[in-house]
Amino acid sequence: MAGRRWKFKRSFLFILAAVGMLALIAFVERKRSDKKFESLEVYVQGISDVYFVDEKEITQLLENEFPLLRPGVSLHEISLDKIEEKVESHPFVKNAEVFKDLKGKVVVKIDQYRPIARIIRPSAPHGYVSSEGVILPTSPRYTTRVLTIEGSVAEAFLSQEELSAEQADLLKLIHFIERNDFWQAQISGMEIGRNKDVKLFQQVGKQVIEFGKPTNIEEKFEKISLFYKEILPSKGWDAYQRVNVKYKDQIICE
Repeated sequence: MAGRRWKFKRSFLFILAAVGMLALIAFVERKRSDKKFESLEVYVQGISDVYFVDEKEITQLLENEFPLLRPGVSLHEISLDKIEEKVESHPFVKNAEVFKDLKGKVVVKIDQYRPIARIIRPSAPHGYVSSEGVILPTSPRYTTRVLTIEGSVAEAFLSQEELSAEQADLLKLIHFIERNDFWQAQISGMEIGRNKDVKLFQQVGKQVIEFGKPTNIEEKFEKISLFYKEILPSKGWDAYQRVNVKYKDQIICE
């Protein structure tokens, strides 16, 4: 009999605790729904020297676009989804997270695209290629020193949203240069010919490096290194105009 009473008492206490928990949750939700907007805070995740997304710019954009973002407005009237959609429409915003905190703030956290190459056009706006291969416009506020790409093939990239699967090898080549401190400093630009062959231009040295298709990248750069280490010291920097590494197991200097 005592065991039954204990089981009943334990069940009653469990039900009472569950009801109390539900009441507490309902109270918290009610308090949250009554919470008033206090302020807007925007944070941009920095990437080395890239500042294409400005926190003040995003704040002003949202305050102009969403008049409800003013102190005293109920937080439940403010659409976080629409704010997030607006922020992600910025060409340099890779991803945005928007949420409300317990103090009544609407917080916007932004990850930005990182440009790794600049597409040059002689008489039209330029553009950038991001580390993911996304094509970006230039910014009136900021520029960054990156590898330049030119040629009619490169110009056509600006009509795309991102580099296609056919250009995956080219993106690998850009990454290879960008991730190596020496090559990033030494290779200033590239030109892509109509036949998709690549020419590399140097910061130091007048020789044009005929790279060929953006394949066998490491092997070709080993040959360029050999040219720097063994051929130039014996012949001099002005001995050649052209260095061709496109053919297997060959370095052609002219």
